[in-house]
Amino acid sequence: MLDTNMESENLLFWSKATGTFLISSAVLYIAWKKIISKAPKKDHPPDTVILHQIGRGPYAPSMTPYAIKLETYLRMANIPYENVHSYTPSKKGKFPWIEYNGENIPDSEFCIEYLNDKLGIDLDKDFTAKEKGIARAFQKMLEENTYWAFAIDRWVYDKDWTACKVMKIPTLTGYFIRRNMKKMSYAHGMGRHSPDEVYHIMELDFKALSDFLGNKKFLLGDKPCQADCSVFGLIGNAYWQSFGSPVGSTIKKYRNLCEYCERMKETFWPDWDQCITHGNTKEATK
Repeated sequence: MLDTNMESENLLFWSKATGTFLISSAVLYIAWKKIISKAPKKDHPPDTVILHQIGRGPYAPSMTPYAIKLETYLRMANIPYENVHSYTPSKKGKFPWIEYNGENIPDSEFCIEYLNDKLGIDLDKDFTAKEKGIARAFQKMLEENTYWAFAIDRWVYDKDWTACKVMKIPTLTGYFIRRNMKKMSYAHGMGRHSPDEVYHIMELDFKALSDFLGNKKFLLGDKPCQADCSVFGLIGNAYWQSFGSPVGSTIKKYRNLCEYCERMKETFWPDWDQCITHGNTKEATK
């Protein structure tokens, strides 16, 4: 009789556990499908880049630095483009990505390389090989190292779920993103450090960039280079969209980096106010 009761209790427990798991999974799946639902198809003019990116940010044109990087490049290179704001990812599962005359290209850097080759664009033609090497080194420092400090700060350390609220991501999906970010940052290496160590590494990157920039208008001098698009995307997100975290207070220690952000904004984003939601108080019009 005792064995029968125990079997019944075990069956009841696993039924409840399985049911809870299935319900939670279903809710998460529905929320995620809603987020990545495809935007309706629209006819676009030929020879126009279709830039797929998530919606506009509250204080900068995007919450992802790579979308700002790519859109700044399109403006710097004077390439006609149209935005498609949705959560439909590229075939690599990343944002942003582009379409050009029927071809789909994922990853911001590969998008830029593709357009440079396709359209014969060279934003760095006036710089020496040494200068271009230095610019790439700083770009990769920011994209492959500093970025992870930003990502951990935004998705792991922030207990108020600010990014989820701004991007209108359901909290349940936010937990999924946070868990994945912890795994990815740990695999990268940055996530193995303490918060103090992460912010220390980030500040050393800021200082290195600030020391090299000095009094120059742009990364390599009076004229912007291609790497400025990436530098602006990363540093601009820290400057405008750190939401009160140590990322924002740290970058504001470096006056020339802040002035650089404002200069890039004035040079390539005269319509900046139309491309942000002003703290989610209104819809961006571009």
